[in-house]
Amino acid sequence: MAVHLVGKYRAQWGEGPLWWEGKLYYVDIEGCTVVEFTPQSGEEKCWNLGERVGSVVPRMGGGLVVAGDSGFAFLNVETGEVEAVGDPEPDKRENRFNDGKCSPDGRYFAGTISLAKREGDAGLYRLDPSLRIERMLGGITNSNGLAWTKDGSTLFYIDTPRLSVQSFRYEASSGSLFDQREAFSTAGRVPGVPDGMTIDREGNLWIAFCHGGCVVCFDQRGNELERLFLPCREVTAPTFGGDDLEDLYVTTGQPADEVEENAGRLFMFSDLGVAGHPSHCFRG
Repeated sequence: MAVHLVGKYRAQWGEGPLWWEGKLYYVDIEGCTVVEFTPQSGEEKCWNLGERVGSVVPRMGGGLVVAGDSGFAFLNVETGEVEAVGDPEPDKRENRFNDGKCSPDGRYFAGTISLAKREGDAGLYRLDPSLRIERMLGGITNSNGLAWTKDGSTLFYIDTPRLSVQSFRYEASSGSLFDQREAFSTAGRVPGVPDGMTIDREGNLWIAFCHGGCVVCFDQRGNELERLFLPCREVTAPTFGGDDLEDLYVTTGQPADEVEENAGRLFMFSDLGVAGHPSHCFRG
């Protein structure tokens, strides 16, 4: 196993990485920027949206979809134009969108965070290909990592202050969630709090621990299998990428109370001996 610094961009708060068609996409939330990194050439492209952006996903047929301060929107990667789709929380100005991903059937799930730390004031939302927005969960405080199993039947989900991973039965025909339960707790086991998450081909969950400087791999019962350390404290989200999806890319953020040389940079772990699943696009 080896860890590498990749790309040149330094985010204020990197998040939401995903691999799509030979490129790594992620967001700089506080920098209001979507980043596209091509490992083969080292090329980076950036789009500044003029507002904080919590997550990004590819759109079937081209372009990107984002969830940010103003809700869901389409991003034209040729022109940089942003086209609003809808905001499910227009009256909650102290909330913003945070992490998000597409389900295997092409719906965009993204959740919000209460920046005022009002417990239960945020939610998890679903953007359908028809562009209808549906609230999936209420009572959320800091919506974070999502990961579907290979067959799409189970969604694992993190609301950070709960210090646990929740699981749901997922119904692809309707996009509905059922049978919520706690899959396992991380409380007292890992420094920091659970943030972004991805899943490998064996069904194991890789979770970034913000304030904890690490990514931890758990099986679905919560047994710790591996712990990867990074040289910065604010570790935010992992995803598998590369030609065989065998490289683990990890985003980071810059802490407010100290200067770390490589905080905010993109890292990549190679030779882990595991691989991930392909990302999914929005089908609208």
